Amino acid sequence: MSQDELKPFVRLDSRGIYRNKWITVTEDSVIRPDGKEGIFGVVRMRPGSTVIALSASNEVYLVREYKYAIGATSLEAVSGGIDDGETPLHAAQRELEEELGFRAEKWTDLGVLHPFTTVIDSPNYMFLAEGLGAGTRHPDEGEELAIEIVPLDVAVKWVMESIITHGATCTAILKAARVLAVQSRSL
Repeated sequence: MSQDELKPFVRLDSRGIYRNKWITVTEDSVIRPDGKEGIFGVVRMRPGSTVIALSASNEVYLVREYKYAIGATSLEAVSGGIDDGETPLHAAQRELEEELGFRAEKWTDLGVLHPFTTVIDSPNYMFLAEGLGAGTRHPDEGEELAIEIVPLDVAVKWVMESIITHGATCTAILKAARVLAVQSRSL
């Protein structure tokens, strides 16, 4: 079956269930692709940006933070929500300065990730930041971050060993490693 032959769901009605600053939950009455009526729950999360901050010596700056939803600490790249009226790149630049106290001279767009496409709409825009310079660190209120600096090849290894499990961080690390490998081959 080709992509053109795939049938979409038809939304008949949508009812808001819950809303806060970060998420909206709706229950939609739908006609499924098979023609039968049903319901579909959708969680829409504020879009986010993730930054792989890379030093001149190919070290990645990561942050370790307790994550309430998983009940554990998580080792991740700099990440945060995109504020209203903000571009994904601007959010990435803001988060880099807030969480690590850096600004970057060079930004490479690593694309977008939709991590939970079945019931969650949560796009995450990924960037590689190089040419790091001093900015002003000011984490969000209530944010406690421990900074870890590791060589890029170690970060890739940790992704492969599931030491790093945050989806956007995993994807961004692997994409950054690939982009940098291709660049070094073309020099």
